[in-house]
Amino acid sequence: MWHPRSSRRQQSSAAGGVEEKQNGQKKKLLKLKNPAKIWKNFKQQNQNQITEDEVDGCEEVLPQEQREEKLEEVSRRLIIREEELFGQDSPCEEEQDQLQRELEALRLKIWMAVHNTFNSSGEMELLKSAVVCIQQQEEQDRRWTECSEDKVPVWRPQKCLGTHGRLLQNMVESRLLKAAETDSGEADGLSSPLKQEVCHVGRQVKDDLLLVARTVVDCYPPKMDILNLYAGLYHQSFSARLNRLAAPGLGNDDCRYLLFWINHCYPIDILKHEDLEGKIKTACLGSLLQPDHLDRLEDQYLTQKEEKVKQWLNSALRKEEEGWLSGKTPELIDQYCFSPLAIDVIQVMSGSLTELSSVVRDQIKAHRLTAQLESFLYSYKRCLEEFMKGNHRNIRSVVKAQLVCEQQLRGYITGQTGSLSEKQRCCCLDTLTALKDCGYQCLICPILVQLKVGFSQLWTAAWIDGSLPVVDPLLDSLNHELSDLFDLKPACRQALLSVLHQDLVLRYVKRMMKTKAKTREQQIGGAKRMIDDAGKINDFFAEGGCKESMWLGEMLCTLAEILRLQDPGSLQLEMVSLARAFPDLSDAHVLALLSLKTGLSAADARSIRRSVEENRLSDVSTNQSPPFFSKVKVKWINNRISQMGLKT
Repeated sequence: MWHPRSSRRQQSSAAGGVEEKQNGQKKKLLKLKNPAKIWKNFKQQNQNQITEDEVDGCEEVLPQEQREEKLEEVSRRLIIREEELFGQDSPCEEEQDQLQRELEALRLKIWMAVHNTFNSSGEMELLKSAVVCIQQQEEQDRRWTECSEDKVPVWRPQKCLGTHGRLLQNMVESRLLKAAETDSGEADGLSSPLKQEVCHVGRQVKDDLLLVARTVVDCYPPKMDILNLYAGLYHQSFSARLNRLAAPGLGNDDCRYLLFWINHCYPIDILKHEDLEGKIKTACLGSLLQPDHLDRLEDQYLTQKEEKVKQWLNSALRKEEEGWLSGKTPELIDQYCFSPLAIDVIQVMSGSLTELSSVVRDQIKAHRLTAQLESFLYSYKRCLEEFMKGNHRNIRSVVKAQLVCEQQLRGYITGQTGSLSEKQRCCCLDTLTALKDCGYQCLICPILVQLKVGFSQLWTAAWIDGSLPVVDPLLDSLNHELSDLFDLKPACRQALLSVLHQDLVLRYVKRMMKTKAKTREQQIGGAKRMIDDAGKINDFFAEGGCKESMWLGEMLCTLAEILRLQDPGSLQLEMVSLARAFPDLSDAHVLALLSLKTGLSAADARSIRRSVEENRLSDVSTNQSPPFFSKVKVKWINNRISQMGLKT
């Protein structure tokens, strides 16, 4: 770009009364109202428009026929006159003076059109014409750079594009300053001056950018990228204002509101508005706050929020514990025991995390809040355990209500995919499992004693020949004991029954594996009894709605088939099938089952063991069966191995 000598160009833009020498003669410059005066008006707090005197001055300078033309047509005419005039060897000074007057008048009309962009009376067609003028004048500036300096008009270069950028900057700053000082009822309910200022300025930014995106962009050529030009100016001005407001010592409420605007309202509600998203180069804008300011405010917010969440959770647990110790029974909702503790906890955590997601940019920082949930659950479990050690009449009803809470909390934690770290999630679920197991033990402890006594008759001669039923009286007793669970929530009752079903079958299998080797007839008779018992047990728990544990019956039937089979080849196939269905079936378990078989040679036993190991599933994760055999301890089998000579 050609730059004029400072003396000629500065004098040409000065007020009237200044003279310069040109071709040996003094040339009196025109007394025109200078654009610098307009910039001064822009900076004044209460001056937001070009004065009427400026406008009238424009109209007086332009000839009558040019006042009715579009600005771009006037600009084109003046450029043609300029080229014709300075194409002469000795341009007429009088014509130069008139041309300069008309150019200055045109410029003021251009800036007036730009300045009225956001005014309700602003005409987009006039703005579009003004933008064309700016482009025409810029192109004319470039053409004159190719000429020798003594041939260039004193008013060149006009630098309209640079002036346009400064005008937009002044317009943006003026509009945001006016918005900040607005005292209207729009922000009613906002409790502090800071909130009102941020709200007013933020709304102004949104409204103006939407106006630019919807109408103003059509007035500018794509290469000027006017939307991003405005976005950068508004971002810069809004950022400067917010950085001044983010001073140390900011109140917690104001701190939260400021972060809400910085991390949510501005990037989401404004920059990602449906009319703006994908059009604004947000990556070039950066954060509204300086990093040190933003880190300080977020740390202040998180510290205060951590303490509040901790207080809320501790208060909820303290209130719940007071209810237990007072001897009151939990309220009944839909005929089952209920406690509001889990709902209160979930509401506290969910509300806090939702707020945090809109206030803090890095969601990893949510772990500071979820750490309070982890601590709460540990305290909750410990309080319930201590309560159950006492001699309280309401223990069973309290435990029933807490099992409902455990299920609700487990569902909430399982559904939290991003707020908790994986370590926190595992710790929380482990704590809830311990709490649930503690509750189950409390409710089914008398039943477990009956199971131990009842199964002592398994594998006796009377049970094998069918003259001594073991499972039937045991299930009748269970039915009586379980009638006390009528006020346990159905979903919790079914989960409890599934645990009881597995525990019952587990004790059944343990008793089976500890029995001594039987004759072939006893093995076949015992297998028949096992199949009958498996059917009765499954039917009992199926009637209670416990459908998810029906696989236990199938597993008992498979064990019965292993006991019945005498052919080594068939036995090997059945053992491989069992190992593939239950990957936690160890070699020790295989030996325990083989030790029940009489007439099986050591060579056959070793062959079966090798086949089981060779045909196990390589990818255990593909198996859907729950762990079972890992709960069956068979340490005693080592002695049996030595006796049978089955060591490999």
